[in-house]
Amino acid sequence: MITLETNIMGMIGAFVGIAILIGISTTILGNTVSDCSTLNGYDSTTPSASTSWAGQCESNNEATQNAFSLLVIVLVVVAAVVILTVVKLL
Repeated sequence: MITLETNIMGMIGAFVGIAILIGISTTILGNTVSDCSTLNGYDSTTPSASTSWAGQCESNNEATQNAFSLLVIVLVVVAAVVILTVVKLL
């Protein structure tokens, strides 16, 4: 039989796991972007205005950075669920 305490421990485990995942992945991959300056269509004055292969490379770099921003939102949501569950116990 699953008790409320078991659910809380699972949620706390999820929170800690996501926090560790964010910490490690941000350290390793958060600032990792491809060097697009050698590709055809690169605009050195405004890199976001690059075209062709360089434009796609810049787009991929931006998408990678945005994905890490979403991980922080997931962590906040899990933390809110844990807090609400603990408050329900009181």
